[in-house]
Amino acid sequence: MQDTTNRLIVIAHRGASGLRPEHTLAAYDLAIEQGADFIEPDLVPTKDGVLIARHENALATVRLDDDETIVLDGQGRPVVVEATTNVAELPQFRDRLTIKRVDGVTIGGWFSEDFTLAEIKQLRARERIPAVRPHNTRFDDQFEIPTLAEVVALVQAWEKKGRVVGLYPETKHPTYFAQEGRFRDGTPINLSLGRLLVDTLVATGFTDPARVFIQSFEFANLLELRQVIMPAAGVAFPLVQLYGDTTDTQPLTSFSRPYDMHYNALQEADLRRIYGRLVDLVPGGITPTTGYRDLLSPAVIEFLAATYATGIGPWKNTIVPRLPLDGTRGEGPASATRLTGAVAPFLSLAIAAGLLVHPYTLRAEEQFLTTYPNGIPQSGLGEVVQLLSLGVHGFFTDHPAIGVLGRDLFLRLNRVTLSGVEEHLDRSAWVSCLSARGEGTSPAPAVPELPDKTQRV
Repeated sequence: MQDTTNRLIVIAHRGASGLRPEHTLAAYDLAIEQGADFIEPDLVPTKDGVLIARHENALATVRLDDDETIVLDGQGRPVVVEATTNVAELPQFRDRLTIKRVDGVTIGGWFSEDFTLAEIKQLRARERIPAVRPHNTRFDDQFEIPTLAEVVALVQAWEKKGRVVGLYPETKHPTYFAQEGRFRDGTPINLSLGRLLVDTLVATGFTDPARVFIQSFEFANLLELRQVIMPAAGVAFPLVQLYGDTTDTQPLTSFSRPYDMHYNALQEADLRRIYGRLVDLVPGGITPTTGYRDLLSPAVIEFLAATYATGIGPWKNTIVPRLPLDGTRGEGPASATRLTGAVAPFLSLAIAAGLLVHPYTLRAEEQFLTTYPNGIPQSGLGEVVQLLSLGVHGFFTDHPAIGVLGRDLFLRLNRVTLSGVEEHLDRSAWVSCLSARGEGTSPAPAVPELPDKTQRV
């Protein structure tokens, strides 16, 4: 695999999750087949300390009322709000339904840390957003929940066939699992996701730093990885600091603040021991209300680059903000949002500091797209070209085939010269183009109509 710092990478977000249920071997396998450079497993632990690939530790969530009590339907069953597995339908696990507080949010559901790996293997994966991706529901209940070791084995099997791919794992809720969280019986979970991750990569022999990025929305666990866990294991993987919402469009939730800073400040922990001189670089210091917006100054960006991070992973909407025309936060039907034309200053700060920038998440469905400031609808390919044109070094996408095509299109476009245009463009069309500029008498070639928005790629 080439040096990832010198090329533009396509990261399959939870696999080819636009075409298969996310975080399944089938989704990862298809992503590799479609040309992704890296596949991204989000990682949560089982009760017996095995990392599995799930977007959240909640395997299915249920509705809670205002009193944080589980809402039942007319037949006395909990009302399922979202599910990435079939756990809610399995009678042997009915007693695992509980209510927990994860990163400050009260959630009702079934949680990975309350199941052994053997029990997890009784579950089957389901499409997380069936209303958006009904075509994926035909795969419901077909695939197991994979372990990280099984994901590594899949990548290694492709390697034997000559296809070299990297892993881009994310540690989910590391503060919750290491410090705050409890099993269903009330005992502390006390699991370090960073240690489990590094131990698994070492045990499976997947230790090439050119084929691994480790990412997290929290800061403390990445610092621990860089300063303690990786040196002890004799490895040095590049680390990527994820950023959530940096605007004022989000309430103060775990998407707008690093939960580790919130928790550690509330616990009156020794912040300087945990974060070092970062404490002095955050305006007002690290407090329970420190948000990602407070962590974008040149001093903080330079600290990341100098101390532990190889890159940052920002939400794409914070790089190129969208104007919500209908009162939304900037995601909905493309006709309801429009790019403002602005580009966030932190992008140039990060690039100048030598950090890689890998924004998330590019999705091809209509409700995730937008329009350009001039009113032209943006396609999935157009979004890829736009972000690469701004200088990002790669991106997360649910549709890796579109990502690869967009990346290749961007590279080809920027290799074309005027002489190349003259050589390859049909001569009559070229003359007509000149005519339209007043250099001849032939009519200008017709401008092709934009395809219908439902057909955009």
